Amino acid sequence: MIERLDEEQWERLARIRLDALRTDPDAFGSSIAREEGFGERQWRMRLRSSAWFVARDDAGDDVGLVCAIQEPGADDAERHVVSLWVRPQARRGGVAQRLLDAAAGLALQEGAERLTLWQIAGNDAAARACLGAGFAPTGATMPLPRDPARTEQRWSRPLGAAR
Repeated sequence: MIERLDEEQWERLARIRLDALRTDPDAFGSSIAREEGFGERQWRMRLRSSAWFVARDDAGDDVGLVCAIQEPGADDAERHVVSLWVRPQARRGGVAQRLLDAAAGLALQEGAERLTLWQIAGNDAAARACLGAGFAPTGATMPLPRDPARTEQRWSRPLGAAR
């Protein structure tokens, strides 16, 4: 099950986001050291300023997370995915695709025509998840901000048409 978090669920967001940063620290632009210092105000602000979705398994445990944002300076027809993560034990079961579909559904409701994301080059599992969710590489790349020796690739998914 995928659900969108509201501001009152800030502790849930904090818990799963910090789990993600502890489990896969190299997958994100942020760090556990930075976000462990966030208080209630910062977590609530995140939930007010962007859409966060959580995936639950059949036992009711949170197993995945994604955030959809309007990037500063981006075209109004575009929404952007950040913070996509799935717990290791839930990977390869379609959770990432369902989370990305939730982000795409919201983007489409908001009138967006495409959904984009940056994916760290060499992460084959993430690339498979992106392809499975209808994304394709755009050819654009940039150095990873926290490690310029590594590269990120931009991916895009058109919205409104059948995948």
